[in-house]
Amino acid sequence: MRGRPYDQRLSWAPELVVRVKGGEVRMNQQGNRNAWKGLVAGVVGGVVASWAMDRFQYWWLSFDGGDERQLQQTQSDEGNQEEPATVKTAAAISEGVFGHSLTAREKEIAGPIVHYAVGTTAGAVYGVAAEYEPNVTTLAGFPFGAAFWMVVDEGSLPLLGLTKGPTAYPISTHAYALAAHLVFGLTAEVVRRTVRRAL
Repeated sequence: MRGRPYDQRLSWAPELVVRVKGGEVRMNQQGNRNAWKGLVAGVVGGVVASWAMDRFQYWWLSFDGGDERQLQQTQSDEGNQEEPATVKTAAAISEGVFGHSLTAREKEIAGPIVHYAVGTTAGAVYGVAAEYEPNVTTLAGFPFGAAFWMVVDEGSLPLLGLTKGPTAYPISTHAYALAAHLVFGLTAEVVRRTVRRAL
């Protein structure tokens, strides 16, 4: 085989030699991938990001004084206040799996549990994905947060009947939800990267 032999000087970063029109393109491949470390870093990032997102939502609503879909404090067609999507999810699981209808007190506890469970799961997937495809961490996690918003808020929740369709809400509501998820993505990436370097 023509060209320079495989260079093993950097055992932790093996090189891949690719021939392109008679020339050589040398590409480094990351050699320290570890799914378990990525999972741990992602879980921690997801938990902290869920907290940061919750604080951002509280701040936004306190500052704006408006009714936003993410917390589902909107008025339904019948004039009754809707429950948060997280509470609806918890109630559906409780009734469908355990045959138990949640009390008002149980809903107050179950809602945040679902919020953190979803955020932690997303962080875990993100952490593992970052080990094998570093490009997912591009732009400090903002694309991850935006994708999370698109898949969950704009897609899954309406399809499951946990929120109204996207067109039922004003642009300001979508902007609020997107901003909250961008905070989630940024926080998840900063924490994931910090924890991953420490492992």
